[in-house]
Amino acid sequence: MKQEERRQQTIRRLMDTTKELIRENGCHSITMKDIMGKSGLSKGAIFHYVKSKNEIFVWVLQERLEATNVNFMNAVEHGRQTFNEPMQQIKESIIAYENPHDVTNKVLLYLLGKEDDPLVAEALKQYYDRSVHLSKLWIETGQRHGVITETVDAEKTADMFTLMTFGLRIRSGIPRVQSAFKAQDLTTFIGGILNPGTEDGKKG
Repeated sequence: MKQEERRQQTIRRLMDTTKELIRENGCHSITMKDIMGKSGLSKGAIFHYVKSKNEIFVWVLQERLEATNVNFMNAVEHGRQTFNEPMQQIKESIIAYENPHDVTNKVLLYLLGKEDDPLVAEALKQYYDRSVHLSKLWIETGQRHGVITETVDAEKTADMFTLMTFGLRIRSGIPRVQSAFKAQDLTTFIGGILNPGTEDGKKG
């Protein structure tokens, strides 16, 4: 097996194991020993790639964002040039952000409490910046295809959407909140800004 394939397999196993442990026990109680035991990987194999569980948590946090980007671009490339099909990929992520049991929401809330760790602080900054960058990319892609209005300021709108989704995710961790503004309302709001004048931003 090539070195890169072995690296990818190890990272995949670490991430899958960590997500399973988070679903079972939450973020705070998990130890590297738990991850070693459940993954079947040796201490040496794990510490060759990471020094702490927080680094694995960062991988888990980033995973969905990158997957959403891939799905969005695939929808643009292989679908008709419409607003709705690529937007559906973003909607699915936003709906998940409302779920208090969602693994990436749990990870984000946990890491926000560890911002004194320089590695975590830098990872959170990079994650936020990456979220804004991809949101801007999606808007500009839609504008190039003529399905998002040219009057939308891609940079400001991307930052606003990222800020709103972070708020949605933080709210998901507050017990027993009675919310009037749901994830579906946010997707409708976003659609209306990107493609005004049509129901839920749908066009074509």
